[in-house]
Amino acid sequence: MAKPDRPGSASRTYPRSLALILLNLGMLMVILDGTIVTVALPAIGEDLGFSSADLAWVMNIYMIAFGGLLLLAGRLGDIFGRKRMFLAGLAVFTVASVVAGLATSPELLLIARFVQGAGGAMSSAVSLGMIVTLYPEPAEQGKAIGAFSFIGAAGASLGLVLGGVLTELANWHWIFLVNLPIGAVTLLLASRVLAADTPTGPRGKADVVGAALVTAGLMLLVYAVVEAEKYGWSSGRTWGLVAVSFALIALFAVRQAKADTPLIPLRTFRSRNVTGANFIQVLTIAAMFGFQVLVVLYMQHVLGYGAAKTGWAMLPTAVAIGAVSLGVSARLIARFGARNVLLTGLLVLTAGMLYLVRVPVQGSYAVDLLPVFALLGGGGLVLPALATLGMSDARPEDAGVVSGLFNTTQQIGAALGVALLNTLSTSRSEDLLAEGKDTATALTGGYHLAFAVGTGLLAASAILTLIVLRTPRGTSTEVAASADATPAPQTALHV
Repeated sequence: MAKPDRPGSASRTYPRSLALILLNLGMLMVILDGTIVTVALPAIGEDLGFSSADLAWVMNIYMIAFGGLLLLAGRLGDIFGRKRMFLAGLAVFTVASVVAGLATSPELLLIARFVQGAGGAMSSAVSLGMIVTLYPEPAEQGKAIGAFSFIGAAGASLGLVLGGVLTELANWHWIFLVNLPIGAVTLLLASRVLAADTPTGPRGKADVVGAALVTAGLMLLVYAVVEAEKYGWSSGRTWGLVAVSFALIALFAVRQAKADTPLIPLRTFRSRNVTGANFIQVLTIAAMFGFQVLVVLYMQHVLGYGAAKTGWAMLPTAVAIGAVSLGVSARLIARFGARNVLLTGLLVLTAGMLYLVRVPVQGSYAVDLLPVFALLGGGGLVLPALATLGMSDARPEDAGVVSGLFNTTQQIGAALGVALLNTLSTSRSEDLLAEGKDTATALTGGYHLAFAVGTGLLAASAILTLIVLRTPRGTSTEVAASADATPAPQTALHV
């Protein structure tokens, strides 16, 4: 993807750091739109007439489309070129954002959000693979992955801030329309700065049948969890839907073993680091993304915060994650190994989530919330380490699809986390209301249960890290020494 300067070359050149910025900017838009709607949901529901039961689908349908199509997009990027896939995804995402911003009915907004998720999958699926190719040296790659992980973690928190500010200063339509100028500029620059890459994957048709199976299976699974609030966890309907979803996912696995050009070759899962890192990521992101949604609801419905105040209250999380992921994560991974850094970060996150289990009805921001938001800086250790482990054994011809797998498990974890923790919280609150508790007490009791389950998910991630993962080669003290050395001149990208 990157080539050295050639004397007498007529092509214009750009530093690869600019390519990294553009790849991260495209990713930032996609991540922001996963959370930017959170604080605007009440305004969207009131304006468009969503029922309370259907309002969660404004978030879930985006994450389902995103997570379900990432594997297909990653393989298409390997087959037809990652630059083409990245640019096409940006274009689809930007146009769908405009439609969402102009939506006047629930149906149109949900369709636009699904297409947004598809465009986000197209651009995001190849981003990490392009970054790994762009920065092949371990020390530089660690820093680049740290920046990418910062976008993934802090971007979600920044979405809450922007969503609150835009909703109060203008209206909810602008949380989508703001993507038009950003997307257009990023698309224009990326088309010139990113070098055209040579497809590395197997030639042939992409596995559309496999994509349909995995997307349907994942969508049905999230739907079953969301609807469990209405029909109950013990109902035959709920577990019937879960069984069908697992059957579809099993058929997808069988399909991958037989397809000429599978979405993800099954040999990928022979690596305990790739398999383990992705499974741990599902648990971790489920806990943390579910936390972000529920702590927002706690601040608004129990403490009485407005949209903008809620967003600003979450800002320390983005600052803490950014300081850790950009400032120290790469050096810590190089010196102590990705597995040890991941374990440390998970323990910090577990402590933060556990602290929330006792959050009171008359909570104080400084005493009950700010310490948690500071501890969430552990996410700046977790995500770079997971990305390093998740990409550690990827072959060059599979970099796009392994990148797509990593992003898939992130989005599926987010969708399942929101669905599961929100459903558990709502069910518990309804039980407390039936017992005669006041609304604030009942809501807080529901949040306590959800935070306790989130703590369990993070603790399970830490245990699996100890049992399953191994530090990959290239993250040693020798690499740490190279990280301290003066970097070589940056390679230029040709247009």
